[in-house]
Amino acid sequence: MPDASSQLTRLLAVMARLRDPERGCEWDLAQDFASIAPYTIEEAYEVADAIERSDMDDLRGELGDLLLQVVFHARMAEEAGHFAFADVARSIADKMEARHPHIFGDEAGSMAETRWENLKQSEREAAGATSALDGVAKALPALMRAQKLQKRAARIGFDWPDVAGPKAKIFEEIEELESASCETREEEAGDLLFAAVNLVRAYGMDAEEALRAANTKFERRFRAMEELAHGDFADLSLDQQEALWQAVKRGEKNAS
Repeated sequence: MPDASSQLTRLLAVMARLRDPERGCEWDLAQDFASIAPYTIEEAYEVADAIERSDMDDLRGELGDLLLQVVFHARMAEEAGHFAFADVARSIADKMEARHPHIFGDEAGSMAETRWENLKQSEREAAGATSALDGVAKALPALMRAQKLQKRAARIGFDWPDVAGPKAKIFEEIEELESASCETREEEAGDLLFAAVNLVRAYGMDAEEALRAANTKFERRFRAMEELAHGDFADLSLDQQEALWQAVKRGEKNAS
């Protein structure tokens, strides 16, 4: 097994060479934080995809791609005089030790979710946060951000007591979307989606994961329909397509 320290040193040297003003790569030299950020997000999703597929060989490669993104950002920051990779590593190590006082300190107990959130809240307040919603990244996927915003609000009491509230809210938002004008339709559609996240959260589920699973199921069933249609799916009537959909669902149920 390769030595982690030496390979990380090698990776840092590779990035330094790629960013060398005289001997570096023109593409790498042309990048900045904003231009690299989309790649960073993409690599994180590719890591998640490899995990979902249980492909460990692919996961190894995707984690490397994600690590490269961290090294890339750190190198640009170092060139600008802000911080270096070592500062990034030290910062997260310090944070993990501070968030686990029962492991690295003298406190007793375990890391319950409430304890973790209380520690994070203390960090936000120390950093000057003035709202319960401070620190919820705007670049998060909209569904994930909606749930995080709702959870933050719920922690200080702004929440329905049970599922009846968010369930009724969905019907209300459906009616508002139906009666919306062209100018307000997008806003009302957003309100409906936000309400749907609230209902899913009220049932104790993660909306992002739930929709991810639904996407996977739809893709699996749609591909199965295409196979049953022998390449003629687009030529079928809607009733015929629906019949194939029901056949695929029955097949899955029988297989289970």
